[in-house]
Amino acid sequence: MLRVASFNVNGIRAAQRRGLTGWLAASAPDIVAVQEMRCPAGQVPEDALGGYHLSYHPGELAGRNGVALLTTVAPVAVRTGFGHRSDQEGRYIETDLDLGGVRLRVGSVYAPKGATWDGPDADPAKYRRKMRFLSSFRAYLTRARREAAREGREFLVMGDFNIAHTRNDLRNWRSNQRSEGFLPEEREWFGSILGPRTLIDVVRHVNPDAEGPYSWWSWRGQAFANDAGWRIDYHLASPALARAAVVAGTHRDASYEERMSDHAPVVVDYAL
Repeated sequence: MLRVASFNVNGIRAAQRRGLTGWLAASAPDIVAVQEMRCPAGQVPEDALGGYHLSYHPGELAGRNGVALLTTVAPVAVRTGFGHRSDQEGRYIETDLDLGGVRLRVGSVYAPKGATWDGPDADPAKYRRKMRFLSSFRAYLTRARREAAREGREFLVMGDFNIAHTRNDLRNWRSNQRSEGFLPEEREWFGSILGPRTLIDVVRHVNPDAEGPYSWWSWRGQAFANDAGWRIDYHLASPALARAAVVAGTHRDASYEERMSDHAPVVVDYAL
């Protein structure tokens, strides 16, 4: 069994103080895709990572972004960025892994939050920036998936896409139809990267009719207590790998006071 997790920690040092190391020990994932490390490479707490091999792309924006992969085996290769102007921002990292008889190419992504094009909170520059990122990333995913297949590797990209794909991925979808993260063009983009022969949304594949399971809740108000969340963190896998998933969901913290982050880890067990 291969256990794989994706977790936007909202700051590695803060998450460590809130219990990240204990969660890693108790859950024992073989691979963890991490987003929003928000920490210079030289300041990552060594005891936060529980003995995992760390592949890290901190980017050049102090206190922001940063993506990583924690693995129980040393990677065969590590690549950062995907040929986009955001490559210096710490938004994508990818490794090749050989875990016994399982050969994988695994990516961790943190997409921009974006903004709306019009309305009272509009920011057209942020909107265009996110849509350019998504367009370039879609092209890269096609290349990366095909390269992995030629090398005999399954492909898995995980992370915070900052998009709720369907109504089942957002509790309050009616009031958010003009909000960033649930715009029609964002949802259309997300659908365009999925397919039975390309990439499969693993959690939705295992839980086809469920509301959620949500992976992000605002720190404000009663969003967490009322489970008024968004599912914006994903495992997207090549078809054979997706079909091997047997359990998929979120490790939601027991209470607001015990939250490690405003996100919850998304964890999938693959029968490999």
